[in-house]
Amino acid sequence: MLKTAVKPKWILALVGALLAATGFVLLSQWQFSRSQDAPPPPASATENPVPLTKHFAPATVMFESEADQIVTAGGHFLDGKQVLVENRLQDGVKGYWVVAAFAVDGAPDGNTIPVVRGWQPGETPPPPVPSGPLEITGRLLPTEAPIDGKPDGGPALRSLSVAQLVNLWDVPSYSGFIVAFEATTRDGADAGAAAAGLQEVHVGPQPQEQQLNWLNIFYGIEWVVFAGFAVFLWWRLVVDDYRREQEDLEDALAEAHAAPTPTTPEDQQ
Repeated sequence: MLKTAVKPKWILALVGALLAATGFVLLSQWQFSRSQDAPPPPASATENPVPLTKHFAPATVMFESEADQIVTAGGHFLDGKQVLVENRLQDGVKGYWVVAAFAVDGAPDGNTIPVVRGWQPGETPPPPVPSGPLEITGRLLPTEAPIDGKPDGGPALRSLSVAQLVNLWDVPSYSGFIVAFEATTRDGADAGAAAAGLQEVHVGPQPQEQQLNWLNIFYGIEWVVFAGFAVFLWWRLVVDDYRREQEDLEDALAEAHAAPTPTTPEDQQ
């Protein structure tokens, strides 16, 4: 079978199979490298407040390196732009987040950002937003996926989706929101959750463990199988070619034995 395998056409086919297998192996390595999600930034970075306008820009997607950061922002709440978001747990009790539009000083194009002012147990009208300039400190989080409709026809939303709030409030916005830990006036007076009769919402830093993505692992194994199949397919084609050659040789020998032996005049006497 070696003579069959070293035919020029099968040598070229082997080179092609090895190139394909190499590509599949590289793809499997890429999938395996993506199977471990990078841990979020360490608490030593996320827990040190930074200005929002220097940390994250409007009209951009929020990456893991930008999310979970405690940020500060100056500005003011917009009147008449406040909603409730349902199914928010506080000490094991379901209630509502009070979310209001906050105009950020220094943000390009007058962008706002939704701010979670606090938590309340019932679907009652939230307290009015504090007036005047404020300084807010809180954790920056990415927008949630939108969920259509309102529960039971009430005023609350099902998710804190920036896209929904932009349509509802008709103002430009960052693609994320802030859970406010502190809110103070310019003269240092408290304007946070407690001052408004709300409970403060606290969101801690994300755990640092790396998460395994089993779908990427499955894809990585799949590419390895494809690499092995490429070489196996080449070997199978060579074996089939060798067997055809052997069958053709056996048929030729059988025809040679079956052919009548030519006779001479001497044999006829």
